[in-house]
Amino acid sequence: MTKLNLVSMRGLRADVATPLYSRTSLSPGIVHFGVGNFHRAHFAVYLDDLFNMGLDHDWAIIGAGVMPSDEVMQKRLQAQDYLTTVVQQDANSSSARVTGPMLDFIPPSQRQRLLATLANPAIRIVSLTVTEGGYMINPATGEFDPGHPALQRDAHNPDDPTSVFGLILHGLKARKLAGIVPYTVMSCDNIPHNGVVTRNAVAGLARIIEPQLADWVETHVSFPNAMVDRITPATSDRERQMAKDMFDIEDTWPIFCEDYAQWVIDGRFTAGRPSFEKVGVQFVTDVTPFEYMKIRILNGGHALIAYAGALLDVHFVHEAMNHPLVHGFFAKVELEEIIPTVPPVPNTNILDYYKLIDRRFSNPKIGDTERRLCLDGSNRQPKFIVPVIADNLAAGRSIRGLALESALWCRYCYGTTDSGQVIEPNDPVWDRLQAMSRKAKDNPPQWLSMGDIYGDVAKSDVMRAEFTSALNSLWVNGTAATLRTYIQ
Repeated sequence: MTKLNLVSMRGLRADVATPLYSRTSLSPGIVHFGVGNFHRAHFAVYLDDLFNMGLDHDWAIIGAGVMPSDEVMQKRLQAQDYLTTVVQQDANSSSARVTGPMLDFIPPSQRQRLLATLANPAIRIVSLTVTEGGYMINPATGEFDPGHPALQRDAHNPDDPTSVFGLILHGLKARKLAGIVPYTVMSCDNIPHNGVVTRNAVAGLARIIEPQLADWVETHVSFPNAMVDRITPATSDRERQMAKDMFDIEDTWPIFCEDYAQWVIDGRFTAGRPSFEKVGVQFVTDVTPFEYMKIRILNGGHALIAYAGALLDVHFVHEAMNHPLVHGFFAKVELEEIIPTVPPVPNTNILDYYKLIDRRFSNPKIGDTERRLCLDGSNRQPKFIVPVIADNLAAGRSIRGLALESALWCRYCYGTTDSGQVIEPNDPVWDRLQAMSRKAKDNPPQWLSMGDIYGDVAKSDVMRAEFTSALNSLWVNGTAATLRTYIQ
């Protein structure tokens, strides 16, 4: 068994790909906030491919963290020289590679070092993967929320920021004062117009502190929009053991992911960028159609199978796709209520894309769990489901399946499956959701009263009627019977 680090990497099995470049040839050009599994299976892999071609070695990554859990991540990755085992899997095969584009990781306890790094002219891109709920926006409107506690804290302590956006703004201000070209700020999260949302957060915080700085940010700093895609389950002891059993690698945080990846970017880069187009990244004039397609068909599709499967005690995503009722629900809502809201996408057949998503979700090698898909519904539903309901209502189309999806989420938040198994808290505001779900059991419209989630959709008589019917059926008839009735 080989414990992963730079020295032992030379002795790994021949079927494990290792970097073709020397780490000594790399220098940092990127700071990335949120060094989780998705980043290391997506952005870092694209960079690793580029470095393996002998290109752009001055664009290596320095990781950064702001959460207490990042301290643990930093220690584990530092012990293996910031190397990561990435296992790519399709239905019939698995392949492993060790990636090495990260040179360092600055945890929250070293904030002053991070601030100095952000001011360094060598850093030309600051990227982030901080999940859908990390952008300080009102979930229902998608607008910047200046009253968010984290932003208010940084607004009153601008020289000692703790939030991602406070740190980014501090670095930008330092560069402005020093006459250094500002870095590009690039979101890699699943949020519509994620660049615009990121700009609103950074400039919005600046406007609270110093309006002239906000004007400068809006004028001189670039915030590209990007659509990112790769299914990357969480790492557990299961994956650590699999890395040992399959490839003789002892990695404290290996990543198992699908063999599919996509990255589409629009917007300029203020201080240059890696040659990402040489490793498959698409650069377009408008990423919006790609965003709609991915966020609605893939992320919305995840929501469809998440709560339905979880209430039926299904553990893995591929098992949910093999369940006739869950898959039938997924297919009917996708085809009849989601896909009609997706605008044309350049050089893409939408139905073929849907079939691709169906195959990807069904991949038995990806140990993705229903619980992961159910996580953080309070932030995901307003982005992946509620806008689709709103579009269908505006067009006079059916929302029966999407209303049922909302009812399934409500039923899930009650805290038990149909069989009576306890559902452990699975949302940052779980207590609130559980309380609302219990009120909604006898009075379904109570659930829709969460205006920060449902916004104007809750005012629709059609939505209220369809949701009430669906939730009542879930409680009276159960999930299986309700799904069966809907499908038929």
